[in-house]
Amino acid sequence: MRWTQGRKAFTRAHLGWLRGLRLEYAADQVILDDHLLGLEQMECRLGALDAKLEAVAQEAPYREPVGWLRCFRGIDTLTALAIVAELHDWRRFGSPRALMAYLGMVPSESSSGGQERRGAITKAGNVRLRRLLVEAAWHYRHRPGVGFRLRARRVGQPARAIAIADRAQHRLHACARLRARGKTHNKIVVAVGRELVGFVWAALDAKSLAPTA
Repeated sequence: MRWTQGRKAFTRAHLGWLRGLRLEYAADQVILDDHLLGLEQMECRLGALDAKLEAVAQEAPYREPVGWLRCFRGIDTLTALAIVAELHDWRRFGSPRALMAYLGMVPSESSSGGQERRGAITKAGNVRLRRLLVEAAWHYRHRPGVGFRLRARRVGQPARAIAIADRAQHRLHACARLRARGKTHNKIVVAVGRELVGFVWAALDAKSLAPTA
């Protein structure tokens, strides 16, 4: 029995189709119904956990930095909260490159004598954050723009945080065009993710968000 009414599985339409199935043998029906019940229970648990994390993100010390990061395309509350929590104190990174190195997103180097060879990224840092930022980087393949969801996330946020996020859109979309130079898709998204780290550092840097005289 195959789902042929849509391209994606576990959408609302697909789940409706699964719930409407009536199998020939009673034992098979019991197993299917039990799996669907387990899926519903897991979705409820995840929804409750997301709601609790949303509440945590509204409290100090997370509220301000989470708000700044939500100005970026591809970074909503849960990703922003994970970044802030994992970095703990972002002020210990004195430069964007220091943060890139912590995340394992700087090129590896193999030098001998007078020769320097640069390789793939080291992947020696925080795996969880690197994965989140690379996932966010996928969003920058689209042309720069501000949809209604992103616009709503920016309400009440500092103008400089929004400006940094807008510069990121234009810069990272241009970076994504490297595919025209023969780069593989995975290399492109990693390169975009590495540059996104620099913009994230700038958004979290208290000095960059301080009001000008």
